[in-house]
Amino acid sequence: MTVITTIEDLRQLAQARVPRMFYDYADSGSWTESTYRANESDFQKIKLRQRVAVNMEGRSTATKMVGIDVKMPVAIAPTGLTGMQHADGEILAAQAAEAFGIRFTLSTMSICSIEDIAAHTKKPFWFQLYVMRDVDFVGRLIDRAKAAGCDALVLTLDLQIIGQRHKDLKNGLSAPPKLTLANILNMATKPRWCLGMAGTRRRQFGNIVGHVKGVTDMANLSAWTAQQFDPRLNWGDVEWIKKRWGGKLILKGIQDVEDARLAVESGADALIVSNHGGRQLDGAQSSIEALPAIVDAVGQQIEVHMDSGIRSGQDVLKAMALGAKGTYIGRAMLYGLGAMGREGVDKALQIIHKELDLTMAFCGRTQMAQVDSSILLPGTFPRAG
Repeated sequence: MTVITTIEDLRQLAQARVPRMFYDYADSGSWTESTYRANESDFQKIKLRQRVAVNMEGRSTATKMVGIDVKMPVAIAPTGLTGMQHADGEILAAQAAEAFGIRFTLSTMSICSIEDIAAHTKKPFWFQLYVMRDVDFVGRLIDRAKAAGCDALVLTLDLQIIGQRHKDLKNGLSAPPKLTLANILNMATKPRWCLGMAGTRRRQFGNIVGHVKGVTDMANLSAWTAQQFDPRLNWGDVEWIKKRWGGKLILKGIQDVEDARLAVESGADALIVSNHGGRQLDGAQSSIEALPAIVDAVGQQIEVHMDSGIRSGQDVLKAMALGAKGTYIGRAMLYGLGAMGREGVDKALQIIHKELDLTMAFCGRTQMAQVDSSILLPGTFPRAG
């Protein structure tokens, strides 16, 4: 039996257990994947200051994200096709987040629907919205999220057009997936995954199929989604979405100071410094490198969160030290889910929490409110401007 001690352990297990086309979908970036790799590697350049002889009793990683109490400054990021990493994946991840005391964010492009998550959880969750050309459908998605009790809407701004991910093209990932001989043979080597998928009815985009006129299965879903991501998305759309939603709004995909200022003007409650996990503009800055300048410019006016590249509790602490008020994990959760289902997501959260708690202690801090850039070695972290 493998002893799981890191997110990397879960990644290796997921790679062995999840069919290649779905594992590669989660574990890839666009084009050369340089930004995808930098998201992780740039964290390693940031060095921590070790402090000693500080009373470490009574430590807590608890804080708030958009006014909501969380056990640690981490939320589960919205990830498409989560339910193809493991049967009923979004439900399992949402239950794990609820049990742990953090928020789960459901993607528009999820396999399990908004209503599925609401039926299988007791606490609120967050919903991530993509702006589609079908404005009526977008409005109804917002209304469904309200009806499900979601207490924040995460609006993704960096997917008006979709970046090219070479692995997906080579694997024939589509809706429905291309069942090439290579894919069929690969799936045959993943009996645990196949058994799970055979035992669930949730195998298509639950938020879309049955909710759009003419979209009744995966075949006609493909044609609909290909035309739906709206390249015309602009700040005027943000305004009407905020009005229609009426609750807490978080804007995801901010990488530039100018866009951060526009996010403040939009009246959003928070923004997420994010490059979509390196899946959109290859050659862009890593999110952790982009974070300090954005915090410096707008951190007093809006809550700044970040995602992309977080694989440990140390990464979370470094982001908080550079001014973030919250972070998100996508791949770290997906690795746990693909590796061991609900138990794997629980394990991923436990690993990140323990690393965060211990590292905070080694840096001489006992509360998240005490964490700032003074815990970092000067000259080893990105500076604003």
